[in-house]
Amino acid sequence: MKADFDVLIIGAGLSGIGMACHLAEACPDKRVGILERRSAIGGTWDLFRYPGIRSDSDMFSFGYKFRPWHELKVLADGPAIRRYIADTAREYGVDKSIRFGLKVLRASWSSEDRSWTVTVQQEDSHETHSLTCKFLISCTGYYNYDHGYRPDFTGLERFQGICVHPQHWPQDLDYHGKRVIVIGSGATAVTLVPSMAGKASHVTMLQRSPSYVFSVPAYDKISAVLQKMLPASWVFGLARWRNIRLQRFIYRAARRWPQRVRAWLLSHVEQQLGHGADLRHFSPEYNPWDQRLCAVPDGDLFKAIREGKASVVTDQIDTFTETGVRLKSGRRLDADIIVTATGLQLQSLGGMEVQVDGQPRHASSLMTYKSVLMQDVPNMAHLFGYTNAPWTLKVDLAASYICRLLDHMDRHEYEVVTPGAPAGEMLDETVMDSLQSGYVQRGRNVLPRQGRKLPWRVVHNFEADRDMLTRHPVSDPALAFVRAATTARTGKASELVATRMDGTAV
Repeated sequence: MKADFDVLIIGAGLSGIGMACHLAEACPDKRVGILERRSAIGGTWDLFRYPGIRSDSDMFSFGYKFRPWHELKVLADGPAIRRYIADTAREYGVDKSIRFGLKVLRASWSSEDRSWTVTVQQEDSHETHSLTCKFLISCTGYYNYDHGYRPDFTGLERFQGICVHPQHWPQDLDYHGKRVIVIGSGATAVTLVPSMAGKASHVTMLQRSPSYVFSVPAYDKISAVLQKMLPASWVFGLARWRNIRLQRFIYRAARRWPQRVRAWLLSHVEQQLGHGADLRHFSPEYNPWDQRLCAVPDGDLFKAIREGKASVVTDQIDTFTETGVRLKSGRRLDADIIVTATGLQLQSLGGMEVQVDGQPRHASSLMTYKSVLMQDVPNMAHLFGYTNAPWTLKVDLAASYICRLLDHMDRHEYEVVTPGAPAGEMLDETVMDSLQSGYVQRGRNVLPRQGRKLPWRVVHNFEADRDMLTRHPVSDPALAFVRAATTARTGKASELVATRMDGTAV
């Protein structure tokens, strides 16, 4: 049976477009298709439209390695990132391979046909149909696009004002001159507060517990100077090299000397807010990088607080009232608009069902091989970026590995590859357990598991991953390959021969 595609990618966001571009360069003869549920390119950056939406990583390392970010703005806004992804897709010609408005419901592998059958549903008509492919790649991120996370707040139905979640922001929401409460302390909250403070009468960031917040330059002045003396490709290459290493240094320092890094972060907050400022609102009980750090360009959050346009309250909500919220301390906060920036709902593989020869495969009961392939699932990859560094750094490495794997299979006439782990390898840890964030703890039951050691352990380490994914041989005893044997007389496929890379039969 001839499949519709050699490679089918699910998702046309940052990961999916990056994967498709790698294939266009390294495997130009492959028939590649891209399925996108939304009506436009961009994924996360097309979904989120709240005020001030921006990256929380610098764009020199957040951008693709193969197509550098050619602006000096360090933290880019959502529209700029959408344009960057769409322009990349057009430049590499992969935009022509996208089928929009298709939600993937199910992916079923047939060992007899040696192919995937992917069942999709059209978003507008709800009609379903099927597509087939030889190799399937999920680039769907890790959270539910349909629903954000909102706690069961007592009395929420009593509130007479407007209550919104950032994941589904009303484009016609008018907050000019309004009293706004933003519930949350993460990247979304610290972005929303200064963005809304210019128009709202006052914005209060209400947090149950603080996060570490640090200021980064909004504009790369060093690269601006170097541009006058060096070629642009050199300048942006140097900026990317510098920022990757700086991020890695800060992360490692936080793990090795948590109290020193904590003191350093809090000293910068005090510099921003002024001597004698109440640092209680920016002093988490956990160590740096137990949860992601929150970056703000040119200290815009601190500026809004200094100017009296915004304030921070650290307390717990007792109940919503008709006019706002009453806190556990007894204090009342009145508001016209309440934004529940309370996090995400985690989801694996975009929520699709996965079956192998009729048997279900659940991500939460599987490990990942080199954090790319799925244990005991043939011809399937799952692109998952870093949690402690820019997402795209890992996506570029993983996409490069998949291209190397496909080339290896073509050269050796392999049709199927399946990772197999030794008994007792799996631990009761998830691939995101290095973070203690609430959304990670809530979503433990849907995330892939960790193994005891490589290649079954996700290490979130750029240097280690670069060696493992781009330099180590593709050949590995953990991979079982299947080829179609041919008869000497007819040259036609007569039987399947399965071997591991150590030469043993499967």
